[in-house]
Amino acid sequence: MTTPRFGRMITAMVTPFTDDLGLDLDRAAALADKLISEGSDALVVCGTTGESPTVFYDQKMDLFRAVIDAVGGRVPVIANAGDNCTDDSVEFARKVVDLGVDAIMAVVPYYNKPPQEGLYRHFCTIAGAVEAPVILYNIPGRCVINMEPETILRVASDCPNVIAVKQANADLSQTAAILAGAPEGFEVLSGDDELTLPMMGLGGSGVISVVSHVAGPKFREMIYAQAAGDHTRALRIHLELMPLMKALFMTANPIMVKKALELQGFPVGGVRLPLVESTAEQAAELERVMRHVGVL
Repeated sequence: MTTPRFGRMITAMVTPFTDDLGLDLDRAAALADKLISEGSDALVVCGTTGESPTVFYDQKMDLFRAVIDAVGGRVPVIANAGDNCTDDSVEFARKVVDLGVDAIMAVVPYYNKPPQEGLYRHFCTIAGAVEAPVILYNIPGRCVINMEPETILRVASDCPNVIAVKQANADLSQTAAILAGAPEGFEVLSGDDELTLPMMGLGGSGVISVVSHVAGPKFREMIYAQAAGDHTRALRIHLELMPLMKALFMTANPIMVKKALELQGFPVGGVRLPLVESTAEQAAELERVMRHVGVL
């Protein structure tokens, strides 16, 4: 079994906050340790699950440094460095790469709704500005527009350091089209825990995950069973974890996964506005599901 460049179970870390919602860098370091010990192959810092829209650039730099120092080379650290302004993305990506991250992730530009040619030029400009590996992040549910398979393949073919796409798109025909036309070594990573098994069935490498915060060993077992060809075992675990995967997204991410960590005795603080804490009813339902699944 060939191991992908950054492994198969990559966790998109939450960003821990103090009681007054400042960065809790010590807790971020402890969380990195916990995730590595529970089987994460790599860590994505300050992505969607890390509340990137409400963590300012200087805070992101502090967070990247803290996680890099805590990890100490044990697993790759991937920094989310993309934005909806190409020039800002290039400037920030260069600074982030200088910190020593192993790769950067860049999201499809949101709000300004560029056409496919604009997406192509945006990502090629970022990739051409750094020597580090670049992971594309296609998440039409948040960005309004979808990066079409043809555009993804065009970027992958023309930019050698673009090595993967995080595909948070439930249209598996698009995943199949990407995999069918991908250059050698280009990977598709699921951007949705629920889609990990079907995407891997098509040839995807793994996932950038949320559920791995609270069910890492079990989710890893599913992923590596599928990679080894044991689909029966992988499907069984997938079905066991489905209620938890759904419960973590009963409201906006990462509200529920932060609550789940708290329920497990690993509090990471609240969320920054405009996100708000889970309701008592949501927390009770999450606790019920976690007990049912066996992670509490």
